[in-house]
Amino acid sequence: QVQLVESGGGLVQPGGSLRLSCAASGSIAGIYPMGWYRQTPGKQRELVALITSGGTTNYADSVKGRFTISRDNAKNTVYLQMNSLKPDDTAVYYCNLRAYIIYWGKGTLVTVSS
Repeated sequence: QVQLVESGGGLVQPGGSLRLSCAASGSIAGIYPMGWYRQTPGKQRELVALITSGGTTNYADSVKGRFTISRDNAKNTVYLQMNSLKPDDTAVYYCNLRAYIIYWGKGTLVTVSS
């Protein structure tokens, strides 16, 4: 029974910043890859950033240089620092954890608008 609790979403103006957090709790016996995905209506969910248990990262081309993913293994928590936000970043952002099965958070809405 794994639960992912997300926080940090909200409304931000273009050019602003947000920091998303996702804390995993429950029956977790190890350290697993975690990541952030996003989705808008009518579009497929896309990978934003991924981080392995050892700290190796991967980013979508659209966010490279602006977003940074990090983690605290002791807390099984992953973060997404989002800078220089633009309207195209508006989406529901989902946290996931890849163990024997894949767990998803409920999503947090990020709206970039004036």
